[in-house]
Amino acid sequence: MTRKEQILQLLEAAPQDAFLRFALAKEWEKEGNDPAALNIYHSLVNDQPDYVGTYYHLGKTLERMERPREAWKIYTRGMEVTGRLQEQHAKRELAGARLELGDEEDFA
Repeated sequence: MTRKEQILQLLEAAPQDAFLRFALAKEWEKEGNDPAALNIYHSLVNDQPDYVGTYYHLGKTLERMERPREAWKIYTRGMEVTGRLQEQHAKRELAGARLELGDEEDFA
């Protein structure tokens, strides 16, 4: 049984488990299936917005899909969430990723 199959099996018992959903998105990424990963990441930020690891990986997925404006917005949203939760390390990672994309004027 593959790792992805194991995760899918576990998700049957706990479909809203954020860690398992995130792990499945990472497996989709490894397979090069960014659209499948994107769907999971979007659902995570919508129904479990405090799962802070999602924002960075969602942004990177959007970047790979050549959607930099959306990535910039996701990094910004993640920075707001991590700031509220006082998750400084995650906030710095998001700020760095956003800075690599450009300045606010580029995405306003």
